[in-house]
Amino acid sequence: MGVLELLLPASCAGCGAPGAACCPQCVAMFGRPERVARGPTARTAPVYALARYRDVARRLVLHYKERGRRDLAGPLGGVLAAALPHLPEAQPDADGVWWLVPAPSRRVASRVRGGPHLRRLAGACAAGLAGSGRPAAVAPALRLGAGARDAVGLSREQRAANLAGRLRLDPRGVPPPGTPVILLDDVITTGATAAACTHTLTAAGFPVRLILTLTAA
Repeated sequence: MGVLELLLPASCAGCGAPGAACCPQCVAMFGRPERVARGPTARTAPVYALARYRDVARRLVLHYKERGRRDLAGPLGGVLAAALPHLPEAQPDADGVWWLVPAPSRRVASRVRGGPHLRRLAGACAAGLAGSGRPAAVAPALRLGAGARDAVGLSREQRAANLAGRLRLDPRGVPPPGTPVILLDDVITTGATAAACTHTLTAAGFPVRLILTLTAA
């Protein structure tokens, strides 16, 4: 926790109300998971999002991702944990452990954001699942090689080209062989990144049961 966080009272990143990183009204913007149709993911795994990437939901994601509000990892991870067990395709491994794979970030972006923000989000989701009696683990099994650009503003084709040859399996973060996994992300836009991640995991023997995101653009 930073010095400013100690000196200043918490306020909701969505509406500014004092008392918590995200007030109950703003948390409620992430509702029931909805299926999302994206061309690149049509033959990979079902995609679900908890909100549209607009208004309060967009503001919360941006504050967490780009504006240093790491205290949002708990409430945002919590809404993912609450939704996941109720999705029909969701499945733990044979021992009952839910394996979560965060989508990878560029190294330079991770440095600016104080670490891999999606890994932190996946950790909060895993903690939420464990708190409800569902053992969970985070598997940072994917990494982006050098040369990947910021995907903001890129078309579907440009995003796919941006990832080609740069999205790799990280042996240090993989779960046991054959483990079914859930891919987590904060925003799905064209679906190119989700599809590339799913193809990489599946080719390595880790079936992706579903892709769960906070928001859909």
